[in-house]
Amino acid sequence: MNSAEKAGNGDYVNRFRPSQAEIDRRYSNVRAAMEAHGLDALIVSGSEYSGFEGAIRYLAGFHLLHRYAYVVITPDADPVAIFPKEATWVGDHSATFLERELPVHCGEWMADFLKRKGARKVGVYGLEYIINVRDYKALAAADFELVDFDIPFDYARAQKSEEEIASVRHSMEINKQGVLDVIKAYSAGKTEAELMGVAENTFVRLGCARNTMDMVQMGPNGSLLPQMVFPSNRPLQDSDGMMYGLEVSGEGGHWVEYSRPMMPNGMDAITQDMMDAQQEFHALVRDNMKAGRTAQEVHKVCMQPFVDRGYRSGHVCGHSIGMTMIEMPRIGEGFDFVLPENMVCSMHPHVMNEERTHSLYFQETYRVTADGGEPLSGTAISAYDGTESELKPLNAIEPP
Repeated sequence: MNSAEKAGNGDYVNRFRPSQAEIDRRYSNVRAAMEAHGLDALIVSGSEYSGFEGAIRYLAGFHLLHRYAYVVITPDADPVAIFPKEATWVGDHSATFLERELPVHCGEWMADFLKRKGARKVGVYGLEYIINVRDYKALAAADFELVDFDIPFDYARAQKSEEEIASVRHSMEINKQGVLDVIKAYSAGKTEAELMGVAENTFVRLGCARNTMDMVQMGPNGSLLPQMVFPSNRPLQDSDGMMYGLEVSGEGGHWVEYSRPMMPNGMDAITQDMMDAQQEFHALVRDNMKAGRTAQEVHKVCMQPFVDRGYRSGHVCGHSIGMTMIEMPRIGEGFDFVLPENMVCSMHPHVMNEERTHSLYFQETYRVTADGGEPLSGTAISAYDGTESELKPLNAIEPP
C-alpha cells in the first residue's frame, strides 16, 4: 500500500487525508468482517451519484468526480483500486493511496483477477444500489458465489476514529454556515432557488465541491407540506413555512445533515404542536443515544412523542452516516446493532399528520457517547423568522 502522505492536486495537501495508522485501522476492521462471513474477496463499489461515492474515498482516498470505481480486497494481498479506462483523466488519481488499474471493462478485469486468486465466495458492497450493471453482469457470469455485503461493510466502519470525528466536525461547521447564510439572506420576494443558491455558494466556497444534497419543504401560513422537492423560482412570502434541507461533506469527505425551518410570520397551531414533539424527540436522543444501546431501542424510545400525538413518520427517523451519506444501521425497528462509542448518526424525524396537510422535519447529526447523543451542531431545535444574525445555542430552547 502506498504512503498516505502523498498529496494530489500538485502541492495541495488535504489536511484530513488519513494517516497510515487510520488506513490500516479501516482495512483491519473490513478484513475482520470478511473473515467473520467467510469471504474469499470483497468488491467495494462507489458511484459519482451524490452520497454514494464515499466507500471509495474511505478505502482509497479518491474523490470521484464522475463515473464509478471499485476497490478489490483479498485476505492476503494489497487491495487494488479499479477505475474505468475512459476515466483516466477524470479526477485526481494521484490522491489515491492504493495501487491502481484502469481496464477497458472493470467487471471483466475483476472477474479475471478473482479467478486467478482462486476466489469462490465474493462479497459485494453496493450490490443493492451502486454497482455498475455492466460490471455486475461480468461478475455474475463467472463462477462466484456473490454475497450482498452492504450491511456488514457499514457495520465494520460504523465506529469513527478521532481523525474521522475531526472531519465530521469540520463538515458540520460548513453545514451550519450554509443554514445561517440562508436565514440571513431571507427577504420576502426572493425565490426558493435564490436562497438555495446562497447555501450552495457557501458550500462550494468552503470546499464541499459537489458533495451537497439539498432540497426544500414549503407550505402555506406557517406550515410545511410533507413533500421534499427541488427549490423553484416561486417568490417567497412571509406567511410561508420553509425548510432548507442541507446535507454536505467537507474537505475530509464525511457527510453531515443539519437544517432548521424558517417561519417569518410564525407557525400555525398544528406545526407548533409538531415543534413541541420535535424538541422532545431530540431531548430524548441526547439522553438515550448511548453506547451499548441498540438502534431499535433508541428508535422506540425517541419516537414516543410522535406516537403519543398520533403523528405518522414519513421515513426512518435516523441512520448511521459517514463517508457515504446513508450508512447502516438505520435507527429503526429490526436493527439490533449495538451502538459503539464515536458512531455518528443523522437523526431526522419526518413527521406528518394523518391528513398529510402538515409536516415538520429537522436534521441534526449526533455522536454516540457513553452518556448519550452529542448534537454536533450545538444549536437549539428551533424555528427562525429570517431576522436572526446567528444560530440559537442549544440551551436557548428547552422542551415543554
